[in-house]
Amino acid sequence: MSEYFSLSECDVIGFDLDHTLCRYNLKETSRLIYESFARYLVEHKGYDKDLLHLTPATWDFCFKGLVVDLEEGNLVKLAEDGTVLRATHGSKNLSTDDIIKHYGPKREWKHFNSLNTSYTRSAKYYFYDNYFDLPGALLCARVVDMLNKRGAEITSDFWKDIVAAIDHNYNTSAFREDTGTYFPSVKRCPGSYLQPCSDAVKSWLRSMKNSGKILLLITSSHSDYCRLVCEHILGTDFEELFDIIITNALKPGFFSLVPQQRPFRTLVDDVEDSEGLPSLEKPGWYSQGNWPHLHELLKTMTNKSEPKVVYFGDSMRSDMFPACSFGKWETVMIVEEMEGEGVPRANATPSNSPNPSEGPAEKKGKFEDQGMKSPSAVSNQWGSYFVDMQKNEGEETRRLTWCCHSIHTYSTMAIPSIEAIADLPLDFKFQRFSSDKPITTGFYPRPPDSLLKWEDN
Repeated sequence: MSEYFSLSECDVIGFDLDHTLCRYNLKETSRLIYESFARYLVEHKGYDKDLLHLTPATWDFCFKGLVVDLEEGNLVKLAEDGTVLRATHGSKNLSTDDIIKHYGPKREWKHFNSLNTSYTRSAKYYFYDNYFDLPGALLCARVVDMLNKRGAEITSDFWKDIVAAIDHNYNTSAFREDTGTYFPSVKRCPGSYLQPCSDAVKSWLRSMKNSGKILLLITSSHSDYCRLVCEHILGTDFEELFDIIITNALKPGFFSLVPQQRPFRTLVDDVEDSEGLPSLEKPGWYSQGNWPHLHELLKTMTNKSEPKVVYFGDSMRSDMFPACSFGKWETVMIVEEMEGEGVPRANATPSNSPNPSEGPAEKKGKFEDQGMKSPSAVSNQWGSYFVDMQKNEGEETRRLTWCCHSIHTYSTMAIPSIEAIADLPLDFKFQRFSSDKPITTGFYPRPPDSLLKWEDN
């Protein structure tokens, strides 16, 4: 395999939507998601109203890549070999002695092999790897704190309530029925949460289409929400940019369910046809579906027995791991945490619009001035997403995180945003991740600070 990767060599260019093509204002969105989950627990499950009250400092806890160990009520940050780097019980840090008490002298988390080879969820743990469920990690910690304060036993019952809160807010009919807190708020004021794509990104998508590339959009969001988001970030003519749009794709199952594939379904007014299609015959907008049927259509469209596909996404669980492992696609991971560690932010503001991060005037500054951390920034409590640095008796040790190792293993390359590459020519050659190259190779435009320091060491 060549050490370089270029979009010009790909026949098909696919995108996830949320946190990939669409960037969110993470602070506003995280507050909304936290509130939507917490309000459900308070109003429907009788939890303490204190859950609804957060200080800006509380947000330091919000950190992507944590695993909640449902058997212990702990949240853990894992090293590349599955050892526990840091852990909390609720929101309280566990000492080295506490970690050893829970996980033994080698600090081994016993479910690591299962998680590391499948990236699936389980009744025993939950892996927080995207910004849509990340505020749930903070809620989870605060619920455990509350149960501890009451002297109640920590059982996995609280987790059933949190899952119910997620289902209530993200249910496929919630957008249409205006239920929950999340969708009604985004519908009412999309500009508070969604960042329009820059003119550079729109031109880039058009130039790829004009040069004969097939463009795909594959999202697990339902068609009605997808339309709202796309119209806001790309304009009302967004459908012209894509040959195939697949909504409610139910990733990662979209890639991995063979031979019990979910059939594709057609949509009429955002309602799925109850009859599944036996195969995918032509481009268009579809719902659900599976990778093998899509692959057959792409072979016909490109006139190639093995069309070369690249897929951009932000989730290891839903995008990178399954697209790489099952689809054998090239994968580009969007890692906003790179911007939290010195990688300059590309200008995402469209030339003809006000600053998209400015929500309604009454909300602006509510937390920002008081220091609410963005969920993509380095956390004081958890450290860096890529490298864990710990001081023991004056000595510093740096360990690669499991998340960083996963990016290196299942992604072709990593970028902080689509904007970061939209001005480059299509035949630009990117260095790809490779097992025989330093782990810093493959991050564009440059590796995050913690990895550069790790390499210097």
